[in-house]
Amino acid sequence: MGLLDALMGNASEVDVADIQEELAPILGDSEKVVSAYKLVRDLIVFTSNRFMFIDKQGMTGRKVDYHSVPYKAITQFKVETAGHFDLDAELKIFISGQSEPLEFELKSDTAKGVQKSLANAMF
Repeated sequence: MGLLDALMGNASEVDVADIQEELAPILGDSEKVVSAYKLVRDLIVFTSNRFMFIDKQGMTGRKVDYHSVPYKAITQFKVETAGHFDLDAELKIFISGQSEPLEFELKSDTAKGVQKSLANAMF
């Protein structure tokens, strides 16, 4: 991930094996990490069973908020790709029972990978 992307908050893809190892204590016995995207310190993770947003909080990042959403709870998703002047892509995930979607900014080249991960998991 480039410095400019980190400063702008755009997510970029990270190594699945590293994330699998990091999350091993909280994943189900047969759960596997399919893809993951880093957003400065936070993570967007797609596993075989769920979507996770991991928010590392505070100055040290020791306090962590894990938001897990089973794929069956996702009603729809929307990806807006980057344009000429808008260099980032946007992801919105709509969850059953919530009025507002989860929103993320992605690097333009990761938008297709995120769409594919969601499509494979949901359909």
